[in-house]
Amino acid sequence: MALVIVTVGMSCMLLAVGLGIDISHSYMIRTELQHAADAAALAGASALNSSAAGVRAAVSRAIVSMNKCEFNQQPVTVPTANVTFGLNLDDANFMSQASAEANAANIRFIRIKTAPAPVSIYLARLVIGGTMNITATSTAGQSLPLNVICGYLPVSVIDYNQPIVPGGVYIFRAAPSSGVSGGDYQILAAASNGGQSIEFGLAAGVNGCAKANQTYALDTATGEKAGPVRKGLNARFDDYQGSQLSPTDDPPDTNVKNNITYIQYRDSLSTQAPTHPGVPGRRIVIIPIIKIADFDLVNHTVKFNRFGVFFLRSKVGNGTGGDLEAEYITDRITVGQGDYDPNGGAGNAGIVIPVLYQ
Repeated sequence: MALVIVTVGMSCMLLAVGLGIDISHSYMIRTELQHAADAAALAGASALNSSAAGVRAAVSRAIVSMNKCEFNQQPVTVPTANVTFGLNLDDANFMSQASAEANAANIRFIRIKTAPAPVSIYLARLVIGGTMNITATSTAGQSLPLNVICGYLPVSVIDYNQPIVPGGVYIFRAAPSSGVSGGDYQILAAASNGGQSIEFGLAAGVNGCAKANQTYALDTATGEKAGPVRKGLNARFDDYQGSQLSPTDDPPDTNVKNNITYIQYRDSLSTQAPTHPGVPGRRIVIIPIIKIADFDLVNHTVKFNRFGVFFLRSKVGNGTGGDLEAEYITDRITVGQGDYDPNGGAGNAGIVIPVLYQ
């Protein structure tokens, strides 16, 4: 009798240990799958830009991100139908890609639900079966409007107390006859003095962050700086002629078609592929907007009233002087870095970062 009791007890203990091991293993695998879903959701959220093209790009980025992962030594996939979108985070039912494209202007969230993935059960097979299906769900979306902006261009658009309207074209580097003063071209030496910093700053954005409604002791770079300006901006158009920039570190946009509007660019109505691998959105830039009264050349300070999102319609031609212009847009764009400071100025609803919510 004692032997029977010991045998039954040992069996129960071994089963309990096995169950614990299998459950721990399943939790570890579930965590891996959740991380893959989170990465896919963030990748998808980074593409949302108030357009149908952005919704399509979000689906593509999410699926590509998920396909880079492995789960239980098998590739992870997510069906297109499992990529859904929402206007608000608390929406009871997220919508399909087709519905999201029809409501693209207001789409702010993306949800990823993985297909059921089987996990083998070993020690507790008799209790919970040979396999266990595991799924993961993740929701990411756009942040609150930002007022701390990183990677802006070291140039400026002057607000002459007139409305800056979507679709309008504005000067961000002025010719001598139209600058805020003789010899000044609205170029900001945000990193350091010298043409090289302008070239790299225009190609990649300033290596730093700034706040709206703040005054900065920035030297105002004088002189035309035509060469560095042309080289820095034209890298975004796949033109590296005479430049120290490289397509690897400063890639072109995926569409380098010259002289097109933002709508043509956004909706792929007029395209030209680069010869080097491109990155979407390189022609969409953030530029500080400065009130004319706050462009202080005497004290070498400028006050960033706010930040605007602009589209580079065309690359810079050869020669010196001349106005450089960009189109003002209000579609929401997702940037890599930024923040909101409650003590700072007003945020820009068009500038957000991707955030993992659930």
